Amino acid sequence: MNHQIILPEGWPIPKGYSNGILAEKGRVLFLAGQVGWNAEEQFTSEELVPQFEQALKNILAIVTKAGGKAEDICKMTCFCKDREHYLASRKELGKIWKELMGNHYPCMSMIFIVDLLDHPAVIEIEAIAVIPE
Repeated sequence: MNHQIILPEGWPIPKGYSNGILAEKGRVLFLAGQVGWNAEEQFTSEELVPQFEQALKNILAIVTKAGGKAEDICKMTCFCKDREHYLASRKELGKIWKELMGNHYPCMSMIFIVDLLDHPAVIEIEAIAVIPE
């Protein structure tokens, strides 16, 4: 991996994300927001946990198609409709994260919003990856 985690001296190690990642070389891949639908753009669930899993799989499918892997994702932004449900589901979401992303934690933002364009989406994930040359 051509990425270096940046953590200013004296700062605590963040849990579940990185404060900064320095990508030294590579091709920058910008990913559109991915919701929890399958390759046919159909939702198989209206629930947060399965939609999160599918949206993350969609992100990884794009990164893989570009020649990268999970560890090449440097920045991820999640937009979620239900803060309380998200907080109550963190253990389940963490298991999915470990299964799909391993111990890689990109710079992340979680933003709670009123609605998403693609109904019945409850979460959308967008990302930026730097794929090694």
